Amino acid sequence: MNSSSNSNTTTEAAPPTAPRENRFDWPVCYEAEVLLLSRIDAFRARNRFANQLGERMLAETGTLLLDWMDCLVLPSGDGHALREAGFAEDPLSERANNGLALHHPDALLPRVLLAETDTNFPVALVIRTESLAEFMATHGLTGEAEGEPYSRFRRLVVSVENGTRFEAVERRGYRGFVPASPHAGEIDVFLRTRELWQTRQRAFADDAEGYASTHALLDRIIAMVGRDLACHVVFEGERAYWQSRNRAAQIQKQRQDRLGLGWANHDHHTFRSSRRHFLDLMRVMEKLGFEWRERFYAGAQAGWGAQILEQPVEGIVVFADVDLMPEETEIDFSRQPLPPPARLGTIGLWVGLHGESFLEAGMHHLEARFDFALVREQLKSLNVAGMPPFSDFEFLKQAFTEGEHWPVRRERAEKLRREGLITEEQFQRFLSEGAIGSHLETLQRRGGFKGFNQKSVSAIIAATDPRKQPAQHA
Repeated sequence: MNSSSNSNTTTEAAPPTAPRENRFDWPVCYEAEVLLLSRIDAFRARNRFANQLGERMLAETGTLLLDWMDCLVLPSGDGHALREAGFAEDPLSERANNGLALHHPDALLPRVLLAETDTNFPVALVIRTESLAEFMATHGLTGEAEGEPYSRFRRLVVSVENGTRFEAVERRGYRGFVPASPHAGEIDVFLRTRELWQTRQRAFADDAEGYASTHALLDRIIAMVGRDLACHVVFEGERAYWQSRNRAAQIQKQRQDRLGLGWANHDHHTFRSSRRHFLDLMRVMEKLGFEWRERFYAGAQAGWGAQILEQPVEGIVVFADVDLMPEETEIDFSRQPLPPPARLGTIGLWVGLHGESFLEAGMHHLEARFDFALVREQLKSLNVAGMPPFSDFEFLKQAFTEGEHWPVRRERAEKLRREGLITEEQFQRFLSEGAIGSHLETLQRRGGFKGFNQKSVSAIIAATDPRKQPAQHA
């Protein structure tokens, strides 16, 4: 990347453009999903603990067992059907004894491990939690997990019933299935990096200084624990910071924690950036091992653009938003610096009022996977209102909870007024009422669909413009 002429933060070359960056036609893989769901149903019929937990997930958190699955262990005889449905060998899944691990490269579905067995039912179903210790304590489980606390991969056999195993795992910067003992001092270093990120300075007089400081800290953390574990540390911290500022997130997280699950059902993390610092945000993602996926060029339609990125080891997807002008719809804004704006769109105004997402403001929203209709009904009963859905397809349903209002610092509002980017009336209103800050987004995918709907996203970005928020009455 080239440095922006109006930023003091040094940026470096991003990865070259790859065909997947321009891909919008992610398939809906119903055949693959139906195959896995049939195996999951067969497993639940033989494993009471897993079946009861699945029922509790639905009733108490509005989530589906599929939302939490790390992998499914199937007999080798299922290999042909899996390949026919689009599964292929996963090159990033290390297994003991060189066993075969499959993934679906075009779908958001659990991985499958093949076992040498002649059964006609699944061997094991494995869910992912953020903390095995919390999962064990919540469900009154005893014994010791395989793998040391805070190591890269930990596994617990929860229930063995009728020839099946129900397991739970915990991951940190690792995609494989082989526990490893940490080296001397390795856990202490990891805990130190968590503290460094959690306590980092977020508010700066100038955002260029903020990004310079953040890049320096990020470089230090990566040097301490490596790229993939640093990614885990950073996003764990970003979720916690966002949650601390969003009531809907706190309520839903508490519901999920009652089952010892955490946020392991996350779908994607959304950051908003100014035009000036979008390349700085891209550089952060590059350092953390993200790969560039599709870009949305919706400038002519809605005044915004978004770069989608994916970290293949951690399984994290980022949706990065920025204001985009109509004449910029054909440029690669993830690599080319953008000039200062003549006016502010929804994204730029949000950043102007609250700060850069990766600095002071935190994420605009976390999107997690649920039973869409059910979780909205459950949250409504807890006085968490939902906005109208902005995607309502069989394969993709999305909606925000009502926005969390944040106070606006006077110096931020004054800067926008001084530069002619908000009116006097807007200045007074934002100071007295604050402005929409963040949301929790509820989502349900079918057929493993891993894409996004550009028109729908345009609609919700326009609907959440702080200039359109209704007046707050005492």
